Amino acid sequence: MDPILAEVVAQIHATPRKIVLVVTGGGSGAIAQLLAVPGGSQTLLEALVPYASRSLIDFLGAEPEHYCTAATARLMAMQGYHRAMQLRAGGEPVAGVACTASLVSDRPKRGPHRCHIAVQDGRSTTTDSLTLTKGRRDRAGEEDVVARVVLAAVARACGLAREVPIPLLEGEQIETRRTEPLDPIRKLVVGEVRRVVVAPDGAMHSDGPTIKAALSGAFHPMHDGHRELARVASEMLGREVAFELSVTNVDKPPLDFTEIEKRLAQFAGRDTVVLTDAPTFLEKARLLLGCVFVVGADTADRIVAARYYGDDDQQMLDALSEIRRLGCRFLVAGRLVAGRWQTLADVPIPRGYEDLFEAIPESRFRRDISSTDIRAAQTEE
Repeated sequence: MDPILAEVVAQIHATPRKIVLVVTGGGSGAIAQLLAVPGGSQTLLEALVPYASRSLIDFLGAEPEHYCTAATARLMAMQGYHRAMQLRAGGEPVAGVACTASLVSDRPKRGPHRCHIAVQDGRSTTTDSLTLTKGRRDRAGEEDVVARVVLAAVARACGLAREVPIPLLEGEQIETRRTEPLDPIRKLVVGEVRRVVVAPDGAMHSDGPTIKAALSGAFHPMHDGHRELARVASEMLGREVAFELSVTNVDKPPLDFTEIEKRLAQFAGRDTVVLTDAPTFLEKARLLLGCVFVVGADTADRIVAARYYGDDDQQMLDALSEIRRLGCRFLVAGRLVAGRWQTLADVPIPRGYEDLFEAIPESRFRRDISSTDIRAAQTEE
């Protein structure tokens, strides 16, 4: 092992930071480097290699839109951070470090050879991205570079200023992006508060104001259909409709600080947003008492689907009963699903709970557009 790397690893082990390291294959040499120097147990809580695509999907809880991107590295790091929070002893400082890479393999690759390394802790999200000059290194050479970039990220996560020697070629450059959120958002992500209201001017409050109507969604991206739906709902309800974005989700990985910043930027200067850590509508109702949630028919279908309650019909009915007791209900818009316009009439609402759901007439709102379609079109471009 390179003596300089060994010295860096020894310094890493001397810090109190504990990490969960996740790599999809490329960069796995960093695991061996961390364990080659005595004291690895002082740093590594866990090292994971979700190599097969189905393994990464299982780790993230959902399939990423693309496998080798900075966004996917951040998703992996955030999952690693949550895992580290579970594994740590007491109040030890922890971080999730992740690497996704596309390197030399046994078949030619049309795209660039590259890697993305992300570090997530309770105060920041940092991403290092590097495009390697194609055809100038064999697999071992590319692996060595990526492992060193990973090791440098681990050293930085541990608060070390020590440089890790990385043999870059002319024209190669590591691009770093670091996001440090304002304190209310930091507290939300680490679990110190449950909600943060963001005013159009950017002011943030973790304790108010009261939200009485909210259009819930991922807003990835925000589009005109969202704003038109909020306008129609506001007219029907006679109250302002805010936008609710949860940093955790039943079907998707949790959002990192960089992704939260990107999505909030879509509302700046125009809309009120309430950020929550509530992945289910029962949890949202507990945070936003008396709120009317504006949702699409596909979401309404999930709200009454037993599969989202451990395949337990009684748990689903209990959740609906509590949502009613909390003074909450749902205003439901039609949605184009698999080429068919789906409305509240298509949702199998349990008997006795019809009063929780009100339809927005198609004559008042219909937009055959979705964030998924927009992202697909952007990818094609």
